Amino acid sequence: MKKTIFILPALFALASCEMDFYRSDTMTSAMLKDDPGAAVYTTDGNYSLFKDILMYNDTEYSNNTYVRHYFQMSEFRGDNTCISYATEDPLYNAGAYNDNPNLYNLGYFWYISYKIIYGANSNIESIVEGASVESDHMLGENYFMRAICHLNLCNLYARPYSRGADNPGVVLRTSTDCSVTERATVGQVYERIVKDLEKAAQLMQNGSARGNKGYISYEAARGLLTRVYLYMGRDNDVITLANEMLGADPASHLESELTSGTSSYFANALTSEETLWCVGKTSTDAGYTAKSQIGSMYYSDNGIGGNGWCEIYWSDPLIELFSRYPQDKRFQAYFDQVEKTNDGTKMVHWPAALQSDGSRTDIVVRGISGNDTDGYSFTYSGQTYQIKKTEINTYPVYYVDNLPSDIAVPDEELNSALGITNATRVYVRDNISGAGMNNSYPAYTMSKFSWQDGDPMLSSPVMIRWAEVILNRAEARAKTGDNQGALDDVNIIRNRAGLTGDAEMTLSNYQERGYETVLDVVLDERRLELCFEGHRAIDLYRNGKAIDRRFGGAHCWDVLEPDELDYLYPYYIPYDEVSVSGIPQNEKNPYPNL
Repeated sequence: MKKTIFILPALFALASCEMDFYRSDTMTSAMLKDDPGAAVYTTDGNYSLFKDILMYNDTEYSNNTYVRHYFQMSEFRGDNTCISYATEDPLYNAGAYNDNPNLYNLGYFWYISYKIIYGANSNIESIVEGASVESDHMLGENYFMRAICHLNLCNLYARPYSRGADNPGVVLRTSTDCSVTERATVGQVYERIVKDLEKAAQLMQNGSARGNKGYISYEAARGLLTRVYLYMGRDNDVITLANEMLGADPASHLESELTSGTSSYFANALTSEETLWCVGKTSTDAGYTAKSQIGSMYYSDNGIGGNGWCEIYWSDPLIELFSRYPQDKRFQAYFDQVEKTNDGTKMVHWPAALQSDGSRTDIVVRGISGNDTDGYSFTYSGQTYQIKKTEINTYPVYYVDNLPSDIAVPDEELNSALGITNATRVYVRDNISGAGMNNSYPAYTMSKFSWQDGDPMLSSPVMIRWAEVILNRAEARAKTGDNQGALDDVNIIRNRAGLTGDAEMTLSNYQERGYETVLDVVLDERRLELCFEGHRAIDLYRNGKAIDRRFGGAHCWDVLEPDELDYLYPYYIPYDEVSVSGIPQNEKNPYPNL
């Protein structure tokens, strides 16, 4: 993939104090006080900053948008994605845990977040509370924007609240006075986020959203508050608030598979009742180009490098988790293979030997012999191998037990279950042509960020939705010992995806399916439902779980334990900020395999 990257030094820390308004946000605080109606323009201008391309370091670069960097920086730290090779785009560094303080995605996201926060503060200081229901609602929208920007900054540049509220957080801005720049603690930032969301909900309670789901609402503020409470360990508060929100029929807040269905939800997120808030985008947005959209890295409807770059794929563990229930409508809706042959033949692939950069490439063998009933075999380098099939935790697993050590790595879980030492897990999937490969990896594409208005690259990225609120309650219930309630919530989500009957999770079957606790069930369901939406890595890390990245892709083959993540997960504070304001940099340890 050929891209031009401009990285120039800049004293952009000052930009977080200087509202150099862009396009529609051209009103000053003084003008706001003289003309209360001007708040519409300044607030709408703030919305635009989540999606617009701004001049940054004297360069206007089409990849620089808040939503693109947020969804990549949050998602690629986890175990859902396979990056096909080390691209020139710094998104690769996010997935490889190889970031540095000069990367433009880290710098731009910090810069634009504080620009939005400054704009929100300007409005908060200028809009007179109580003047009207409408102006109060708009004031609440600005409190929400300040809250979500602080939250996302903390999630990316600091450790989770659960890892210690006294850890260094980010710069907390609650006014347009930027005379002092210092890092607040994580706890201080979260306390302000809670106050802002509670205030936002109070202000918007008697009003109504100004348009489609690209505008913030009362329920959006409360929905985000369930996430914040969950991250803080305030589980009873999550349950209480979610109960109020969801009522007696939680499923009624979800898109029904019998109407628009899960297959079209994200394409219609801007108007869907399931959406609490999304960043509203259209193909007429200033600077819109297909290949600069979030979806362009995951998808292309006309081959790799066509409408989209199509360089980021589903990880094998995520595919296998979905494959346990092939009827899962989420998998059917958003999973595809580039250049699938559709001739009924199968191929096998597996991660090969360790490379010098710490990653493992795939070996792919097409046109394997046999069938799923009688078994498969294949020939590689003149040697014929039998593919064996077993069940682990009631689910099918394919393996080969005699592959040479220079082309395969034994699977520890599999070998322990089988009582052997040299079994390699392999993946038997529908055959693709050579054009469906990128580097050594099959192009398993994802279309959650595609097909709004029929455009394969367009979407309005969802920041908070009702399904997450249900799953927030499920996690809180699991942590407070209400296992049945937690599984009830899980099954609401599974039922919408077409998983009913034996596919439901119950108190009598979850352990035989390999789960030690109901919390583990909930975390897997969050992975299935919210995959690629930026939740998985932080879900594992904040719950003290390791991130297992032992699958094929251009990243180090490793299991990252929470104590390691403390020094690896938070991104560097951008160099320009540290060098200008003097705030302390994140304490980092080198990645062990780099």
